[in-house]
Amino acid sequence: MTYDLPPLREPDLPRTAKVRPTALRTGWTTGACATAATKAALTALVTGVPQGEVEIGLPAGRRVRFPVTRCDLSPATGTPGGAARAEAVVVKDAGDDPDVTHGAELTATVAWREVPGLVLEGGPGVGTVTKPGLGLPVGGPAINDTPRRMIGEAVGEVVDLATVGVRVVISVPRGEIMARRTTNRRLGILGGISILGTTGIVRPFSTASWRASVVQAVHVMAAQGERTVVLCTGGRTERAARALLPDLPEVCFVEVGDFTGAAVTAAVADGLTGVVFVGMAGKLAKLAAGVLMTHYTRSKVDLSLLGAVTADAGGDADLVAAVTAANTGRHAYELWEDAGLLGAAGDLLCRRVRAVLRRFAEDALDVDVALVDFTGSRVVASSGRWAG
Repeated sequence: MTYDLPPLREPDLPRTAKVRPTALRTGWTTGACATAATKAALTALVTGVPQGEVEIGLPAGRRVRFPVTRCDLSPATGTPGGAARAEAVVVKDAGDDPDVTHGAELTATVAWREVPGLVLEGGPGVGTVTKPGLGLPVGGPAINDTPRRMIGEAVGEVVDLATVGVRVVISVPRGEIMARRTTNRRLGILGGISILGTTGIVRPFSTASWRASVVQAVHVMAAQGERTVVLCTGGRTERAARALLPDLPEVCFVEVGDFTGAAVTAAVADGLTGVVFVGMAGKLAKLAAGVLMTHYTRSKVDLSLLGAVTADAGGDADLVAAVTAANTGRHAYELWEDAGLLGAAGDLLCRRVRAVLRRFAEDALDVDVALVDFTGSRVVASSGRWAG
């Protein structure tokens, strides 16, 4: 069986994935909120006056003001001279973004140090880095580079760090609970959330963070010496993938969503040797057509391709016509299943996807592809490594 290889496409995704009659409201990153809380606490420590509002600078130069939910001054126990400490809370507003950390109480506790300079630590609710590949020291707090710089600049606006020593502890009440709904544990960030943000601003429904998390997950896996990444489109396909490859460590399984192209590019850059893609019919159909970013706003299932697969698998003219006119990729899958052709057609579809991914990786990776049913309970076809 031969077929023409499709052109490869990795379309851009717009900032918002939904059309709204009104503009979506932006929000603030955990990094921006932690910075604001730090500046409020330090200002209170210097002036002796609790702060109700604070202004900070964002990385692009914009100045923004944050309300301070709580700001307290208290003696610091065990500090020579009875020096004070201050604590401030800024509540994260994620705007219209469905962010698990929306409403988080970013808390900064600030105290003086005898040695000039800034020491930044993570308190309860801020994750601890336990694996390499994140660009952060193992054993340290999961506070990324941009928030670290923002906090340092905010502190520098209040005191001269060349002559004054400041200790800042960032904590997040209930942060460990929030982290259960993130990928932190898989990345080796334990005990809480990450303090993140490259701009300080949360763009509503932005998929940039998801794409970045996919790439980061591949980097973390590679940093631990693993050489095969398993790309899953969601939770159900991940369950199937884990059952298929039970001996692989958890870090090898990456929920790729729509960003297969980004994940494969990262895998090649990191010197990996193998990729296993596990998905359902719709995503596989898009990939087989050469579409490497598969969000519904930028691609659709090519039913004529599925019709051609049906014919190559031995389907009669009526079945080919029915699949070509199917409503969705899932509908085509069901037509194959009803006709007793699911295994044969599914295997051919997986082989097409394998050819696309290998070509996209310029043959730098071994590729295996598996098609799972819509419950994620079983593999029904593959590119040859597993029986359908």
